[in-house]
Amino acid sequence: MNYRFRRFASILRDIPRWLRPGLRIKRWFLLVLLGITLLGLGVAVILIDLYRTDSTDPTLLTLLSYASLRWIPRIWRAIIFGGLGIFLVTYGIYKLNRSLLRPFIRPGSDVVDTLTDFHRRKRGPRIVAIGGGHGLSTLLRGLKAHTSNLTAVVTVADDGGSSGRLRESFGILPPGDIRNCLAALSNDEDLLAQLFQYRFSGSTDLEGHSFGNLFITALADITGSFEAAVAESGRVLSVNGRVLPSTLHNVKLVATMELPHSLTEVRVEGESRIPEAAGRVRRVWLEPDNAPAFPPVIRALLNADVIIIGPGSLYTSILPNLLVHDLLAGIRASRAVKMYVSNIATQSGETDAYTCHDHIRALEGHIGEDLFDVILCNNNYADDLGPSSNWVRADEKTLADPRSYCADLIDDQHPWRHDSVKLAQVIMNVFDERTGPLN
Repeated sequence: MNYRFRRFASILRDIPRWLRPGLRIKRWFLLVLLGITLLGLGVAVILIDLYRTDSTDPTLLTLLSYASLRWIPRIWRAIIFGGLGIFLVTYGIYKLNRSLLRPFIRPGSDVVDTLTDFHRRKRGPRIVAIGGGHGLSTLLRGLKAHTSNLTAVVTVADDGGSSGRLRESFGILPPGDIRNCLAALSNDEDLLAQLFQYRFSGSTDLEGHSFGNLFITALADITGSFEAAVAESGRVLSVNGRVLPSTLHNVKLVATMELPHSLTEVRVEGESRIPEAAGRVRRVWLEPDNAPAFPPVIRALLNADVIIIGPGSLYTSILPNLLVHDLLAGIRASRAVKMYVSNIATQSGETDAYTCHDHIRALEGHIGEDLFDVILCNNNYADDLGPSSNWVRADEKTLADPRSYCADLIDDQHPWRHDSVKLAQVIMNVFDERTGPLN
């Protein structure tokens, strides 16, 4: 009895939560209540007619008299019947929703909190994040807690590792960065995302391949297109948002570099070979350089509230997207708030000794000036990064730039990486400061 009483008391406490703003339930509750009221009026008309026309039956008169509580004043009868009706309707809707939503709610999760969070994220800003590698995955992992209107735009210039082997063997676009983003946006990172990230070992043919890369490759063969394979993979993983390739053309990243002990610049072909060359990057470009952007990417950019570029490898993850001319034009034409997220640490063989200002100067040297409205920099340099990396510091030139916004963005466990929660919260704070919170 105590358990049932506590359970009943818990249900009573939950009823007001179902009626709070944002769940979009009150309108349907009132519609149901109106329908039941009209149904009750119809039944009342029949009972009144029976009461008036069949007055010779004393048993029926007695039953109707007791059922209508005629010995109680009319106002109290209205309160009793109305209150009981509202309680039963609310309780019925509550139990019906729990039954219908149970297959879609994780065990132990609260239905009301889950619905509230769903509608809150659905009303979140439209964000397009551009980049690649682990930096973009970290960003998406934090942003998905604030909005479900997410679009990740990923470079397709990767030619190393499992992605490069699949690209060479099957002629498809490299799936690696797309796989990472799908896993980061998944609603179930505990199992499905781990499965997508699983790498085979012990077999000559499968050594180094991830399950997700093979899965996307198989879907591309089944569906007949790479973009359809990515979309279907997103449905399997139940992702919060979309992951799109920057272009569907088979592009190659090329760089001119200054190598140690060399007096002339050399040409380096391939995204994976640029950091391996261990030189200073002078310029990068795509071949062919006229590859059109994927049309859904342009639509997402023009409809965006926020466009975020970075974090990620400057020359091999970020610039390969921005070097797609249509994509860059879409960013410039968009009315969104455009943010650049600077890396936490330098990358060996690519941005050695770079400051935040050096990153901006390299970007603007390739794509032109005045693209960014906000430049996000880390200002926590408390930990030691070791001999292979240095902090990307907000130097005097960065601090003098009115676009700069500095905050503690590091992951306390891995200080060379961004903390996904901190980064996402700072981005939302900056967006709210510039535009005001969305209703």
